[in-house]
Amino acid sequence: MDQRTPLAPQPPAPALHEGGSTILHLICTALWVICHFVAGFIQQVAELLAPFLLIAGVVWAAVPTLTGALTRSTAAADPQARDAISNAAAAIPHEIVLGGHMLSATSLIYDGIGLMAVAAAASTLTALAARNM
Repeated sequence: MDQRTPLAPQPPAPALHEGGSTILHLICTALWVICHFVAGFIQQVAELLAPFLLIAGVVWAAVPTLTGALTRSTAAADPQARDAISNAAAAIPHEIVLGGHMLSATSLIYDGIGLMAVAAAASTLTALAARNM
């Protein structure tokens, strides 16, 4: 340690386990442990699902555009190929309803971005809980 810049003496820390504060300390620690577990679990699930939703939304949004461009480029070459590609492009739905929840390309992208925000909030809460344990 450098002797030119000595640190000021630190006062002794108060004892946490005096009398009735032991049970209070255990309860607080148990609550922070539960909070840490829940936030960590939410973070893991959100980090797992967010990229899948983003990629699925981007691919779903890009496929109709790409098939439309492919249809226009093959229009002069082969009428049968153009019909097959346009039928395949028409078979791609713009939205799907599953269990009362409407899914579309943009909603998947927004859900992926929302899950990223949830993962960031859970990470912050996990760090706070770890600090307070």
